[in-house]
Amino acid sequence: MHEQDVPQAVSDAERRIAEDAASSVRASLDARATAVRRAAASVTPADGSPPAAVLRSLLPAGPPALGGSLLDPHTGKPLAASGETVPLTGADAVALARSGTANIAPRLVPSAGAEPRLLLFARVAVPAPGAKQDENHDQTPDGAGDQGAGERELLLVVSEKAAAPVVYGGGRTGQLVGRDGKVLASASATGTAPAPDTGDDTGPAAAADAANAGRHAGNRSGSMLGDGHDGLRRVAGWASVSAVDGKDDSSGLGLTMLTFRDVAPAQGGADHTWFALVAAGILVVIAALVTVALWGTVQLPLLRLHLSAARLARGVCDTSEAKKELARPVPVAAFGEPGRVGRALESIRRQLLGETGPETVRPVRRRPGLRSLVVVCALVIAVWAVPLLFVLNRAPADKAVPATAVADQQARTEAAADRVRQSLSQSCADLEAVASAISHASPERATEVLRREHAGHPTYRSLYVLDRTGAVVLRAGKQPLHTLGRAPTGRGITQVTTSGKIPAIVAYAQIPAAGNAQRAAGTTPAAVVAEIGVNALNDLVARPGLGKVWLTDEHHRVLAASTGFRAFQSLPSRALTRLVARTDAAPGSAGSPASGVLDAGTAPGEGLSVAAAAPLAQAGPAAGLGWQVVSAEPAAALRLAAYEIQARTMLAGLLALSVGVACLSWLHIVVVRPLRALTGCAERLADGDRRTVLYPVHHDECGSVTRNLELLRQALVERDRGVQADLTPGIAPSSQRDSAP
Repeated sequence: MHEQDVPQAVSDAERRIAEDAASSVRASLDARATAVRRAAASVTPADGSPPAAVLRSLLPAGPPALGGSLLDPHTGKPLAASGETVPLTGADAVALARSGTANIAPRLVPSAGAEPRLLLFARVAVPAPGAKQDENHDQTPDGAGDQGAGERELLLVVSEKAAAPVVYGGGRTGQLVGRDGKVLASASATGTAPAPDTGDDTGPAAAADAANAGRHAGNRSGSMLGDGHDGLRRVAGWASVSAVDGKDDSSGLGLTMLTFRDVAPAQGGADHTWFALVAAGILVVIAALVTVALWGTVQLPLLRLHLSAARLARGVCDTSEAKKELARPVPVAAFGEPGRVGRALESIRRQLLGETGPETVRPVRRRPGLRSLVVVCALVIAVWAVPLLFVLNRAPADKAVPATAVADQQARTEAAADRVRQSLSQSCADLEAVASAISHASPERATEVLRREHAGHPTYRSLYVLDRTGAVVLRAGKQPLHTLGRAPTGRGITQVTTSGKIPAIVAYAQIPAAGNAQRAAGTTPAAVVAEIGVNALNDLVARPGLGKVWLTDEHHRVLAASTGFRAFQSLPSRALTRLVARTDAAPGSAGSPASGVLDAGTAPGEGLSVAAAAPLAQAGPAAGLGWQVVSAEPAAALRLAAYEIQARTMLAGLLALSVGVACLSWLHIVVVRPLRALTGCAERLADGDRRTVLYPVHHDECGSVTRNLELLRQALVERDRGVQADLTPGIAPSSQRDSAP
C-alpha cells in the first residue's frame, strides 16, 4: 500500500463539509419560503384595503426581501409592487396559481442584473370588493380551497437573492452553483480571502455536472481532487441542496453546494512493499518448518507403524513365508507416541516368537509427546502473528492524523453548532410571529393558531400560552415537562431545569397588548412558550462522519447527543471536558472553538480520537446560554493510509494466527488424539491385557493399526492357550476337543 499526498480522509471530510453547507442552505430556503407563506396566512386586511397596503403588511422591512409583487392569479397582472422589480419572465404566474397545489415551490429566474433571483410564492386571501365580511370570520390560511365566501385569492411573489452559503475553516470557500454551472452566491470562511480559481476540474461547472449526473445515479455528494499549483492541491466537495425525498422547497431548483480549499500535499510516505515481502517470506519459512516438523515426527512415523502392524498381522499366519515377516524387527521412532507404539509392537512381535513374555513398555518418566509439538508449532506461528497484531505498523494518532483532518473536524463541529443556533433562532422568530398573530385574536382563533404552529414544527414538544401569573391558559401538544414560574418578557431561549431525566428547554416570546376580545373573556395572555423536544436536538447534532456529538450546557453537562446518553451526565472523559473548557467565555460574549487529538473515552479500545468543541452561539437568542457542541471521531475510523496499513497488518496477523490454530487444532483432533488412544491400547496389549477387544474407530492409519492389533491380540490368545495345553497333560487342546466324536 502506498500513502497518498492528499489522504482520503481529507477528501471525505470536504465532501461532508459540502453536505453540511448544503443542509444549511436548504434549511434557510425552507425557512424563508415558510415565513412568506405564514405571513400570507396570518394577514387580516380590512375590508376595502388597497393591494398596496396589503403588500406592505406582508413584506418585511429590509433584506432578505428585495422586492415584492401582488398579482391577480387569473390574469397575472401586478396589482401592487414594492422594492425592485420582480422578474416574472422566468415564471408563469398564472400557471403556478392554477396548479392546485397548496404550497407553490420557489423558482430561480434570471434578472436584469448579473445575479438571478429567487422567487417565493404564497396565496393571499383578501376581502372581495363590495363583499361584507363577518367580523368573527376566521380565515383559513393555506390552500386555494380554504377561501371563504366574500374573499378572493391573490398571489404574493417575493424576490430575494440566492441564500449565501455559510462555511467554516480557514482558507475554505463555498459557492452555491446553479443547474447550468453558474455561481449564484459565494462566501469564504471568516477572516480568509476566497481561494483563487485554478482552472482545473474542481470548479463550479464540474460540480454542477457531477450533481446533475448524481441525481440520476442516486449520488447526492462527492469529492474532487485538483492538480497541484504553487505547491498546493485543491480539494473540493460537492453536495446537492435538495432533500433526499425531493419534497422540500429547494428540490426543484437544481442547486449544488461546492466547497473547496487548497491544502499542502503530504510528503512522500514510506513504501511498505519491502515490509510485506519480508513478512511474507518469514511466514513461508515458518510454514515450511512446521510442515517438515509435522511430516518427520507425525506423518512419516505413522505410515511406518501402519506398514509394520500390517506385516506383523500377516506374520501370524501358518505359512512359512508369513513366519519370515515376524523375524524382521519393528522400526521404532525416537519421539512421542509413534515411538511408544513402535516399542509396543516390537514387544508383541517378540512375544509371538516366544522370545519373551508380557512386559511393560511405558517409559518410566513421561516425555513430551505430539501435543507438545503441536503447541510449539502454534507458538512459532504466534511469534510471527502477535507482533503484527500488537506491535508492527502501529499508527500514533498524534502523528498519523494530519492537521488538515483536525481542522476539518473543528469546521464540521462549528457547522453543527451553527445548525442548532439557526434552529433555535428560527423558533424564536416563529414564536414572535405567533405572539403577534394571537395578540388580538379570540381564544378559539388563538387555539387554532397554536395547533397549526405545533403541527408545522416537529421540534416543538409542547406549545402553550402563559398569563401574567405564569399559568397555562392555552396549550397544543403534550403536557409541558416544567413550566416557567412567571411570564417572561421579550423573546429568547432558556434552560428551565438543571437536573432530571429529560432536560426542559423552552423558547418564548412576549405577546403584545391584549385585544378587546381577550379582555372581555377575562384572560390576559402574556407570553407564548415552545418546549423544544430533546429528540429534535439529537437529530440536529447528529451528522454522518462526525463521530459522537454532544450538546452541553454551561456546566459541561450533556443536554442532547447523537447517541444514547443520560441527561445532565458529564462528558465521557476529562480530556473532552478540558477541551470544552477552552471554548468558554463570558455569557453573551464570543467564545472560540478548539480541537485536538486526545483520548475522548467514548468506548473501550477505540484509542485516541479527533475531537473538537465550538460555542453554540456568539450572538442571537442562544448567546447567553453558554452551550457548546462537542464531537469526537475515533482516529482509526478516518481513512488515513497509516490506519489502513495498521488494519491490514493486523488482518494479516489475525488470519495467520487463526488459520494456523485452526489447522493445528484439526491435526490434534484427527491425528494426535486418536494416536494417543492407540498408544494406550498397544501398550496394554504388550503388557499382557488379552481381554480387551480393540475396535477401530477411524478409517485411517490409526484405524488400520488398531485392526492389526486386534489380529495380533487374537494370535496371542491362541498362542497362550497352546502353551497352557502343553503345560497341562491329559487335557487336549481346544481344537482337538471340539473335533472329537
